[in-house]
Amino acid sequence: METTSFLISFFTHIEFYDILLALLGLFFFSYIHEKLTNKGPTLWPILGMLPSFALHVHEIHEWNTKTLEKSGGSYRIRGLLGGFQGIMLGDPVKIEYILKTKFKNFPKGKYYRERFRELLGDGIFNADDDGWKEQRRIATSEMHTSRFVQYSLQTMQSLVHDKLLKVIDKQVFLSTNNTMDLQELLLRFTFDNVCVAAFGVDPGCVALDLPEIPFAKAFEEATEYSLFRFLVPPVVWKTMRFFNISNERKLKDAVKIVHEFAETTVKNRKADLNKPGKLDHEPCDLLSRLIKMQDHQLHKNSHDITTVFSDKFLKDFCISFILAGRDTSSVALVWFFWLLHENPNVENKILHEINEILTQRGATKDELNNIVFGAEELDKMVYLQAALSESLRLYPSVPIDFKQAKEDDVFPDGMPIPKGRRVLYHVYALGRVKSIWGEDCLEFRPERWLKDGQFVSENQFKYAVFNAGPRLCIGKKFAYTQMKMVAASILLRYKVKVIDGQVITPKVTTTLYMKHGLSVTFQPRQLEGKPF
Repeated sequence: METTSFLISFFTHIEFYDILLALLGLFFFSYIHEKLTNKGPTLWPILGMLPSFALHVHEIHEWNTKTLEKSGGSYRIRGLLGGFQGIMLGDPVKIEYILKTKFKNFPKGKYYRERFRELLGDGIFNADDDGWKEQRRIATSEMHTSRFVQYSLQTMQSLVHDKLLKVIDKQVFLSTNNTMDLQELLLRFTFDNVCVAAFGVDPGCVALDLPEIPFAKAFEEATEYSLFRFLVPPVVWKTMRFFNISNERKLKDAVKIVHEFAETTVKNRKADLNKPGKLDHEPCDLLSRLIKMQDHQLHKNSHDITTVFSDKFLKDFCISFILAGRDTSSVALVWFFWLLHENPNVENKILHEINEILTQRGATKDELNNIVFGAEELDKMVYLQAALSESLRLYPSVPIDFKQAKEDDVFPDGMPIPKGRRVLYHVYALGRVKSIWGEDCLEFRPERWLKDGQFVSENQFKYAVFNAGPRLCIGKKFAYTQMKMVAASILLRYKVKVIDGQVITPKVTTTLYMKHGLSVTFQPRQLEGKPF
C-alpha cells in the first residue's frame, strides 16, 4: 500500500517540464553514447539515422563514401521507429564474405523481393535459391554460345550504323539546333539493343523521328516507384497500395504497361515460331531459344520444365533482361562521355588507339562513314576498355546493392549480423576509397587498369560494378562489347561537346542516372582536319 501511495503521489506531482527534461536528457546521453561507440552516423532514439539522411539526401553517395571511410568500411543503419535495421559496407573483405564465402546465407531476401515483386515477379534479378540457380544456368548456357555471341554482335553493328549514327547525322546536318540529351538517346539505343538481342523484337526507339515509346517511360517510372518502398516504413507503402493511392497507384499503372509489353512480346514470338513452314534462319535471340527448349521438353512430356517455362516465367525473363541491359550500359556511357569532355587527354589516347587499328586495316579517310568494327578490332581496344572500366569505377551504373541474412552470422572482424538483418554494399563508395585505390582514387586515370600495354582486371570484390561471386553478371562481356562499339563508332566520327552551365549530379534511384540528363552537341571530326 505504501508503494502504491508513493507512485500515485509521484505521478501526481510530475510536471510536463519534468517529462520534457527527461526526454532531452535521454537524447543527450544517447548522443554521447553513439559518439563513443558508433563510428557511423548518429542513431537517434525514434528517429534513427533520419536526421543525417535528410541533411545529405541530395549528396547521399558522396556523404556515404566519406562516412564509410571514416568508420573503417562499415556502419550500422537504423531507420525511423527502428523500422529498417541494416549494415552498410564499403569493405572488400566483408563484401567477399557476403557475396562468396557465405553466399547461401545472404540471398536477396524477402525484404528486397517484396518491394520489387510487382515489377520483376520471379525473374532472375528478384529470385533466390533454386529458382535463381536454374534461371542463371539456362541464361548462361545460351548467352555464352558462339551462336548468340555472333548474333548479338551483329545486332549491335546494325543498330549502331543503321539507327544510332543516322539519328546523330540527322541532328547534326538537318537540324538548326543540334543539341541532344545524350542520356535519353543512349537509353533508347540500349532498350532497342536488348530487345533485339534477347527477344528478337525491335521496338523502334532509335527511329529517325525518335518516337515516344510508352513502355520505356513506364519502365523507368516503375523502377522509381519501387525504390520509394525502400525509403519509407512498410506500413506507409502498404497502406498506399491497399487504398491504391499516390505512388502505389502510379506504380500499378506503370507495371501494367510493362507487363502488357512483355506478355505481347512472348505471345508474338511464340506465334512467329509456330507459323507453318521454316523460318529463313534459326532464331538466335534468347527468348526464342527458351521457347524452343520449352517445346522440346513438352514433346518429351517433362512436367518439371513446363512449370519453369510457363508464360509467366518468360514474361519475368523479359522484364529482368530489360532491367539488366537497358539502364546499365546507357548510363555508364553517359558518364564516360562526360568524363572524356573533362579529360581531353584520355579522349586523344582513345582516338590514337582507334587510328592504329584502322591503319592496320588499311582504311582510308574516304571509308570513314562505312567503317564497322568487328569483334577482333574491339578486343584490341584495351585503352578504351580501361577508360570504360575507370568510368564505371567512379560512376557505377548500380551504385548500391542489397542482401539479407538468413541466419545469425559474424563478419571476419567479429562484427555480428543478426538473422534477418539487411546488408547493403555501396559500390559507388567502394571505388572512391583511398585505402583501396590510392591517393589518386578520385582521378579519372585509365592507366591504372593497364600493365605492359595489356588490360588487367581488378579483384571483383573491390570492383563490384558487375556484382561478384556466384551472382557475377553473366552479361559482362555483352556490356563491354556494346559500350566499346558505341563509344568507338561515335568518337571516330564526332567530337562530343558538353553544353556549358549544366548541373551534373547523380539521381537518387536504383540506377545512377544523371539527374538532369546530359545536353551535348556533335561536331564532325572532318571539320577539324584529318579524321584519323
